[in-house]
Amino acid sequence: MGADVEQARYTREQRQLYREKVRRDLDVFERMLSHSKFEFDRPMTGLEIELNLVADDLGPKLDNKTVLEQIADPDYQTELARYNIELNVPPGPLPGNAALELEEHLRTSLNRADARAAELGVGIVSIGILPTVMPEHFEGDWISENIRYEALNNAVLDARGEDVWLEIEGPTGERIARYSDSLAPESACTSIQLHLQVQPDRFADHWNAAQVLSGPQLALGANSPFFLGQRLWAETRIPLFTQSTDTRPAELKAQGVRPRVWFGERWITSIFDLFEENVRYFPSLLPEITDEQPELVFEQGQIPELKELRLHNGTVYRWNRPIYDIVGGRPHLRVENRVLPAGPSIVDVLANAAFYYGAIRVLAEDDRPVWTQMSFSAAESNFEECARLGIDARAYWPGYGDVPAAELVLRRLLPMAYDGLSRWGVSQAVRDRFLGVIEQRCILGVNGASWQSECVARLEARGLPRDKALREMLRAYIDGMNANEPVHTWELPRQP
Repeated sequence: MGADVEQARYTREQRQLYREKVRRDLDVFERMLSHSKFEFDRPMTGLEIELNLVADDLGPKLDNKTVLEQIADPDYQTELARYNIELNVPPGPLPGNAALELEEHLRTSLNRADARAAELGVGIVSIGILPTVMPEHFEGDWISENIRYEALNNAVLDARGEDVWLEIEGPTGERIARYSDSLAPESACTSIQLHLQVQPDRFADHWNAAQVLSGPQLALGANSPFFLGQRLWAETRIPLFTQSTDTRPAELKAQGVRPRVWFGERWITSIFDLFEENVRYFPSLLPEITDEQPELVFEQGQIPELKELRLHNGTVYRWNRPIYDIVGGRPHLRVENRVLPAGPSIVDVLANAAFYYGAIRVLAEDDRPVWTQMSFSAAESNFEECARLGIDARAYWPGYGDVPAAELVLRRLLPMAYDGLSRWGVSQAVRDRFLGVIEQRCILGVNGASWQSECVARLEARGLPRDKALREMLRAYIDGMNANEPVHTWELPRQP
């Protein structure tokens, strides 16, 4: 959820001072883009995986503080709700067999964490939305012990001035329509974040390419079909996160005020475009002010932290977010891809990552970029359609028209991903293992969302009510996840 803060509520004066400081940071950032040297000795990638904690009955276990103390590994941190934790993977290079080594590292780390948590009777699940989360889990003491979460919850509800309205309908007609008096429903959305360090003059190409890829990513990787017992979108995280963090009452929506969770509205020419939009369109949520004088720091030849600008950026939830950061005294820029859900298995997660990193390399280097051949609204329509229907979605692509997303991946994007990974210097073994998973998902028409939905449908056909079917599905899901087998190979219950 980003950087820590020191208080849960803020004064009007703090907000006014913060706005001024953010604008100063933005001015200095613009100067840095023209005159500073950004870190880019070699392309680095990073990964964050959000996880759920479950009790013996497979319902949420709201005790992440105790579990994290038991795991005793600094790579694992709290997330918004007490049944969430996050695994942060140190940045690393792409070439060679690095992805195979990462797979082994992640499985070893998660196996150890799961074994330690099991001593407390707690399980760890990597899934887009935990299907056993119910309204009662959003009541009482649900929020993690971190003042940032309390501050964010207060800020969103105060800005909105009323409870949050959630309304989502799935393709089969199942729906939810209810109010929430907190950010708790947002905690049900657990994702992975893929980071890619880029050069300043290449940032726009990579961000635009990431936007284009977002729809196909969701078609391939959707893994969140159930929420509050209802079968909704294939990737219900998308509308749920959008609605649960919306700071706009109905009147501001009608006026066209931008939402806090945002796909965007145009192709960009510089990373500055995105930070400028943040400052222009979005009031502060967490107006924490530091003593840094960014102009003075920059003019002295040092690297300004720009903490206000970075904190503000962290409260605008773009599906592809720009990142300015400092490591080892040197600044760098990253594209943070936030599109994908967590899970199902580590091999699935890394297959999704391999597809993204390979395809974005080719798209960003194309002499005639695809985003010059399609409207931004077409990319957004792909994003929404693929979130709603997942592996069964159709998507628009220049030169192909409106085609099944799986066919688009097989015919156009998968060969592109192979080529891109080759350009990164990734080994043949890595390409074959992980992109082979993507290929089989497309051929068989199976991803995490379709497997979950079909499993529950078969269990219900055998007479199980929805709540029991969800638990039995989750039990089988956890077995497949722990076996680290790709989801398209997982067994389903026999037809009645």
